[in-house]
Amino acid sequence: MTGSVVQSVDNVALLPAYLAAGTAVLVLLADLLVARARVTVATAALGAVATAAGAALVGAGDERRTFCVGPDCSYVFGGRAALVAVVVALLTLGVLGLSGPLLRAGRSPVGEYCFLLACSMTGGVVLGAAGDLITLIVAVETLTLPLYVLVGLRRGSLASAEAAVTFFVVSVVATTLTLLGAALLYAVTGGLHLDRIGALLAERPELRDLPLTTVAVALVVLGLAFKVAAVPFHAWAPATYDGAPLPVAAYLSTASKLGGVVALLAVVQRALPADVTGPVLAGLAVLTMTVGNLVALRQRRTVRLLAWSSVAQAGYILAPLGALALASGRADDARSAVYAAAVAYAVFFVVLELAAFAGVVALRPADADGGTVGDLRGAARRHPWRAAGLGLALVGLAGLPPGLAGLFAKVTVVRSLLGGGAGWLAVVVAVNAVIGLAYYLRLTATLWAEPVASVEPAAAGAGGDVGSPAVGSVVRARTVGAVLAVTTAVAVVIGLAPQLLLDVAAR
Repeated sequence: MTGSVVQSVDNVALLPAYLAAGTAVLVLLADLLVARARVTVATAALGAVATAAGAALVGAGDERRTFCVGPDCSYVFGGRAALVAVVVALLTLGVLGLSGPLLRAGRSPVGEYCFLLACSMTGGVVLGAAGDLITLIVAVETLTLPLYVLVGLRRGSLASAEAAVTFFVVSVVATTLTLLGAALLYAVTGGLHLDRIGALLAERPELRDLPLTTVAVALVVLGLAFKVAAVPFHAWAPATYDGAPLPVAAYLSTASKLGGVVALLAVVQRALPADVTGPVLAGLAVLTMTVGNLVALRQRRTVRLLAWSSVAQAGYILAPLGALALASGRADDARSAVYAAAVAYAVFFVVLELAAFAGVVALRPADADGGTVGDLRGAARRHPWRAAGLGLALVGLAGLPPGLAGLFAKVTVVRSLLGGGAGWLAVVVAVNAVIGLAYYLRLTATLWAEPVASVEPAAAGAGGDVGSPAVGSVVRARTVGAVLAVTTAVAVVIGLAPQLLLDVAAR
């Protein structure tokens, strides 16, 4: 028919998304038909492994595009999309391993828990390949929506319910802002594909100078800043992390934050003008890393300390994006290095953060909250290997050797900022990294400190979960120890070969 548009579907490009979505369906069927917790968890774990393998296989070849209208495509699966899909799938697998004590305690239904994790994984897999604003926003919400329920899924916990409501309300506001910004961008440009919007704004300066364009760009950036817990849109993170079950908090601080960073990077790199977004992101980065580090210094609860530290880490991730305005006039290699630094640092961070949460889970009683920093005092004297894994993760987050992954992450960001002409921002990152040493090393030193003679029962958690001596009745699940060992090993490996990760992130 004349004037019709013919679209072809590349099923190979969609294979990782098929595998992730199929995992969610199979988990539901396993829970319904077999009704055995081990089978349900095994189905989810095998699905996550298959998704990671499928993404790596598809991403190893040339970039694949589908759902295209002319040169504009809604789904682009290349090296970076494959990296994001693999990391999200492996994070899901790791969180499943950490969830064993929680699920065995019977506080959360196994079928619903695994199904929601698989649904969130599907959103993360699609997000890395999103080529238009609709696909991007739907993928972000598919990643985020199941987490509202996961946070509040623990039976009999007022803390989880409060955390879920807080997270839900803030996320709805963030989504509304992002959707409004996307609608205004469509009104200005008449397009939704990221590359098309970027080309139109570059070719027609009169569109970029419109007040409506400035408002649209600001709304999109600020809406996605909620997702990464950037200051001043961060207040939900500490309360939500501390109220959620520890494995869910681990997923929130890793996969969810990675998704927000990927979404923000996609619109900044391909659609929005760097001279507008650069100063905004630079300001957000400075505020985020500074406030996160300063408030983390005063924290006494373990999960809240990790939450505030993750806020500061988000500032380090945003810093390279803030240099885009200065790097926009430089060579393509300089701009590519800035983008690669943001992705690489995000991957470094999520691996170390998952290892840190795995260490906390391993050193806490089954189904307990994170407790206080004092609850971990002397843990290394009773459980040296588990404490060593947690200590290595904390040292890596601080950016010190022997945590080479964290060290190279900081170096990568600073080098990209200097190459992009943002030397002042590199100085701010270095100063904040020094501030962060105080609380990371304090928590690490606590693990090897002399234990007190008697430990009082920990104070009630944020909403009513009463803790117990952390080092007395310790979780002995093999899966938790395996997750801790694997994540610390991966951190060491990528720290030894950081350039490989940078090369993949730059694709």
